[in-house]
Amino acid sequence: RVNFSARTVITPDPQISIDEVGVPKSIAMNLTYPEIVTPFNIEEMHELIQAGPESHPGAFAIIREDGTRIDLRYVRKPSDVHITYGSIVQRYAKNGDVIIFNRQPSLHKMSMMGHHIRVMPYSTFRLNLSVTTPYNADFDGDEMNMHLPQSVEARAEVLELMMVPKQIITPQTNRPVIGVVQDTLLGSSLFTRRDVFIEKDLVMNLLMFLPDWDGILPTPAILKPKELWTGKQIFSLLIPERVNMRRNSGMHNRFEKAEISPADTKYVLMMEYGPKETMLFLNNVQLVVNNWLLHFGYTIGIGDTIADRETMQKINDTISTAKDKVEKHIIQLNQGRLPQKPGLTLMESFENEVNRELNAARDNAGKYAQESLGHENNIKTMVAGGSKGSFLNIAQIIACVGQQNVEGKRIPYNFRRRTLPHFTKDDYGVESRGFVENSYLRGLTPQEFF
Repeated sequence: RVNFSARTVITPDPQISIDEVGVPKSIAMNLTYPEIVTPFNIEEMHELIQAGPESHPGAFAIIREDGTRIDLRYVRKPSDVHITYGSIVQRYAKNGDVIIFNRQPSLHKMSMMGHHIRVMPYSTFRLNLSVTTPYNADFDGDEMNMHLPQSVEARAEVLELMMVPKQIITPQTNRPVIGVVQDTLLGSSLFTRRDVFIEKDLVMNLLMFLPDWDGILPTPAILKPKELWTGKQIFSLLIPERVNMRRNSGMHNRFEKAEISPADTKYVLMMEYGPKETMLFLNNVQLVVNNWLLHFGYTIGIGDTIADRETMQKINDTISTAKDKVEKHIIQLNQGRLPQKPGLTLMESFENEVNRELNAARDNAGKYAQESLGHENNIKTMVAGGSKGSFLNIAQIIACVGQQNVEGKRIPYNFRRRTLPHFTKDDYGVESRGFVENSYLRGLTPQEFF
């Protein structure tokens, strides 16, 4: 609906800065910016005119001071074209240009942020992983819009008010909305474990990714028989020089979600050192940690979801005990011996009691499942690092999926006094009313699945 805009699918690129967006060359050659010729840029403008409209970087047209427009597609010899100070050259979008990037629905101000262009091959917009949170974007086919501001004033406003580093802390809740996510968060958790030691060659390779590394290696944590550095020592090099948080104590404390995803570290950096340092920290963490994770390796498989025989026995006992208790409650209800709770009807008292028993069963079964997983288990690693997953996911995969509720109550009767045609009428049992006894690993019965 507007000129000077573009739209295409987004894909991830952890190598670009959080304030950059990778723009396809085909789009960069479609969008133009009206550059006013001055003594400072006249040489560059001459070069762009020479390059012409068919190449990038290049220029598309010239507007003289008297308003005449010269379309460079129809000029035989670009070298004949003469420009003076004050002429306008409509040049193609180039690296470093300021744009506004937007994902709909635009629900808060961080749905439109300023980025710098980085022209890249292929046909998608490339976006840094950490910026997906404020845009609420993922890479399953989402499309995003880009707008190229057309005046010095518009560019100044984007640079001063809208750039990504200035949006790291949201005024909505006064806390960071941009942080370390996904692989980098998981990698940071693994990288800063006490048993991670790195040899000199890999340390050098990792530090080469730091744009502002001073070339000085910290003293190795282990000197003999061979020099080894801890992950924490390398991680503390990522924190800017003046920040007094972990640089000195590179040997303690594992970094987890609470520290480096939207929370304290970035808040301190932002408050004390401003947007630029915070952006550098986020970029550096991604570059170094992702590269280390590439060498270290991380995989997740069906083996991570299988508990030992003893644990499965405990889980099955827990669930069958809960089912027996519910059976007793049903018998009490039918015989009119169920105690009625104050303020509730008899049926409400019964339902409350049943729900409590079944939820407790799921939680206890889940606790056994979680306790059975060692610290090398890859699902547990993800949950501990905070990058994905929760206690509930582990419980549902290994132990049991648990009670399904509709509007906070067990599944109601939809057919004539029953939930599905597969059950008898007036069945208050756990299966009939939506308790899924199986785990996702075992597989659900058709009724449970439905």
